[in-house]
This record gives sequence, C-alpha cells and structure tokens, in this order.
Amino acid sequence: MSDWNLLTLVGADRPGIVARVTRVLFALGCHLGEASMIRLGGNFTIMLMVSGARSEAELLAALAPVAEEMDLRIHLDPSHGGLHHHLMPNYQVRVMGADRAGIVADVTEILAEQGFNILELESDVAGDREHPLYIMNIQGYSGVTLEALRDSFSALSKRGVSVDVSPVDVLIG
Repeated sequence: MSDWNLLTLVGADRPGIVARVTRVLFALGCHLGEASMIRLGGNFTIMLMVSGARSEAELLAALAPVAEEMDLRIHLDPSHGGLHHHLMPNYQVRVMGADRAGIVADVTEILAEQGFNILELESDVAGDREHPLYIMNIQGYSGVTLEALRDSFSALSKRGVSVDVSPVDVLIG
C-alpha cells in the first residue's frame, strides 16, 4: 500500500456528497490532502488525495454504502505523489472565443510548445445556442518569458480568439 491514494467519485450533483464521503474517511482515520471538487454539467466530481493506515479494499468497502446510496461511481488508485511536491503556477491564461471544435487543442498545443505545464484548466460555454462563447481559464508553469508566451498566441488572435496571459502572484505566509 502506498502512502497516498487518489480517490475519484462521480455522480449526479446533489447536496451532501462531500459531507457523506468525508465523514466516512474521517471515521476511518484517513488524512485528506489536495482536492479538486467541481460540478461539470449535471455531475459532481471529487478527486481527493487520501492517506491512512487502511488498505484499498477497506477504503472501498467503507465507501460502498455511500456510493450506492448516492449513485456515485468510485475509483481508487495508489499515488506516489504526496503533498508539497508540485509546481506553483506562474502564469494564468484566459481564453475567449466563439465556441468551435478544436479551440482547446489549439490553445493547449501552443502552451505545450512553450513548455507550459498545465496545473489547472477550467472551461465553460456562455452565450446562447446561436452565439456560443467558449471561455477557458488555465493556470500553469513555464520558464519562458511573459512576452514569449503572449506572442505565441498571435495566430489565434487573428482567428478571433482572445487570449490574455498574465503573471500569477502567489502570496505565501
């Protein structure tokens, strides 16, 4: 058993999911690490680092009644990550443009070419059916300059996609 496991639960969004899942983990004596919990469409997704002196089978067995009652799909993977082993973002990229196929691939490909490590990506579709607007916010880390990163998006801006790149100020303490 590794020190940490990545617990993933997905199900229809409804009140009480986080409370029920974390109460079971607390009762097992588990420690919670980094987490990402978000509504996507009508679903709620939990990705949570969990540590404790419990086997994978014990964790899954303890969570099974909650997962069944709340109709959650559950997945558990051993993780060798742990806490405090990640990059802090130094850039934020905001993208807006008419919703079209390939916009995410175009933006992330440019970022990859710049050595940009995506740490968080959120997107949404606004507007209406006739005029959908795709909005994407990305935080990540890259060793290139702000100007180089901004310049890398010039071709997209010519195609009507607005990209704003700004530094991320991280306050510690």
